[in-house]
Amino acid sequence: MKRVIYIIGIVLITNCANAQKIEAAKVPDIVKKSFNKNFPGVGAVKWEKEKNEYEASFKKNENNMSALFMNDGLLLEIENSIAVTELPAAISEYLKNHFKGKVIKEAAIIIKANGEKNYEAEVNNTDIIFDASGKFLKEVKEND
Repeated sequence: MKRVIYIIGIVLITNCANAQKIEAAKVPDIVKKSFNKNFPGVGAVKWEKEKNEYEASFKKNENNMSALFMNDGLLLEIENSIAVTELPAAISEYLKNHFKGKVIKEAAIIIKANGEKNYEAEVNNTDIIFDASGKFLKEVKEND
C-alpha cells in the first residue's frame, strides 16, 4: 500500500502524467494553510504540482492519504488507501471478470469536494476507477 502515495496524482486526475515533485517552500502559502486547516497535526507532507493543482501526500492515523488543491487553496478531493478486501463486491466482480489472474496491488476511496465517492484499484500499473455503486468509469495508465 506504500505505492499509493506515489500514484495518487495519476489517480486523482487523468492528466497528471507531468506532475512534478516540489519542495514545500514552492507551494503557495494559501495552499499550505488550506492543507493545515483541513488536516491539522499531520507531520511529513510530500508535494507535487500539475498546472494549477497541488497534491499533498501524507499519513494520517497510519493511513496513506493525499489531498488535491487548486492554487487558490480550494480542496478538490481526498484519497484514502484501503485494503483490497474492502472494495465493494461489484468492483471485485468486475476486476475478477476483466482482469482474470491479475493481482490487485492497491485500492483507495476518492472523496471529491462535492461529496461524490469513487473507488480505485491498481492492476498492471493501471488505475481502474469506479463510482460509488461499483460501476466502471475509466482506466488511467500510470507513468512510472
